[in-house]
Parts: sequence; structure tokens; C-alpha cells
Amino acid sequence: MHCPFCGNSESRVIDSREAPDGVRRRRECIRCELRFTTYEKVHSMPLMIAKRDGRREAFSADKLERSLRTACAKRPLEVGAISKMVVDIENELHKLSKAEVDARVLGEMCIERLKILDRVAYIRFASVYRDFQDVDSFTKEVEALADPEVEGSRSKSQLRLIEDDVPRLAQRGRRRRARPG
Repeated sequence: MHCPFCGNSESRVIDSREAPDGVRRRRECIRCELRFTTYEKVHSMPLMIAKRDGRREAFSADKLERSLRTACAKRPLEVGAISKMVVDIENELHKLSKAEVDARVLGEMCIERLKILDRVAYIRFASVYRDFQDVDSFTKEVEALADPEVEGSRSKSQLRLIEDDVPRLAQRGRRRRARPG
């Protein structure tokens, strides 16, 4: 690191702090003893997604979250469930240690998580992602979900989530004034 005042290449770090996108360091030049600030940022290789049509596109967590939110619209999900899913998927993609990931791999990661999280959101996402060509292929996918083991446990847990919220909502309710009568 060269001093911006005298050009000397030797400095010492006086203070280091986390910055929003890296590390902020306060330095002092060994020669002129003037202080200056540097910012360090880790540059990682951008993760590229290889599309079905051969195009390459940079991975976007925001785009992934938007598509998952669309699939999960008006579903009784926990707050932050979708954001957590996006972070989990992004971490898993980085663990693959590849500069380029096939869109099919990303789609299957979404599908398997949505199947566990919410079956309706899963069908919504799958209907777009898998691009069902006819009603029969769509029906087969829905029938595959009708497995009694999966259906019973999933719908009960969703109902439990809703039922758990009912007492809390009732406690927070407004007090009603007595009607004159």
C-alpha cells in the first residue's frame, strides 16, 4: 500500500473495522507519519448460470427470491422462509466450487426445497420450471404429491402453523366497546 501523500510503500495499520462490503483500515505512513484510510474487498468469481438455450447469465439472488416469492404468493409460510431458502441455495451453489452452474441444477434445488416447504408453491414453481406440455403431465405431478405419507404430514404441519398463530392474534386484538343496549 503506497502512501497517497509521499508515495512510500510502508505503512502500519492503526485500526481495522468491518465495512458493509469489506474491511476499512486506518493506516499511518512510516515515512511522513500522515494517516489515510484504505478499504479492502474480497472479489469472488461471479457465479454464472448456463441457461437451457445456451446463454450465460450471472447468478442473481434477487431474481431467485422474486421467482420463489411469486410461487409462494398467499401461502401460509413463516416469515423469512423464502429468504432463508435463497441463502441456502446460494451457499450450496458456492459449495459446488464451479464458476458455472447449469440452470437445471438451480431449478432442482428450488424444486426440492419447495416440495418440503409448501406443496402448492411447489406445483406453481414446477408448472413454470418444468413447462408442462399437456394436462396429463401436470396431473401426474399432482398425483405424485398425493402420497398419503407426504400429504398427511405436510398439511398437518401447515395447519399447526396457522393454529399456533390464532391465540396470539386473539391476544393482540383490539378491545371492543360494549354496545349500548
